[in-house]
Amino acid sequence: MHIKDIIIDCADPERLATFWGVLLGRPIAGRMGPYVWLERENGLGVGFQKSGEPKVGKNRVHFDLAAADPPAEQRRVESLGGRRLEGYEEGGFLVMADPEGNEFCIIPEGPFELDDEGRADYLDDPGPV
Repeated sequence: MHIKDIIIDCADPERLATFWGVLLGRPIAGRMGPYVWLERENGLGVGFQKSGEPKVGKNRVHFDLAAADPPAEQRRVESLGGRRLEGYEEGGFLVMADPEGNEFCIIPEGPFELDDEGRADYLDDPGPV
């Protein structure tokens, strides 16, 4: 088996598909029923499914998005309607949320260090503490 699609439940598939499409550089490729799909890349699809249930609690699965300049990407995410999440500063990761609150991390493209407790060291500005 292999992962073919990642599906994100959401209240507004069109809005989230637009956010993630711009963020990932993938245009919207289709709509069917309660789904909006982004263009496939390397065989992997990303879709957004309308759900009547609100997001509750922390995601059990999240994306790690690699970037050459994580702080610049943070600013871009915020300009698209996402936000930096508070409460993760001690871990050293840049944890963001999309417009519906789904968490994801922005990490460096290159290697970075983790200490024995799993804390990262790649942020110059760890954010509010």
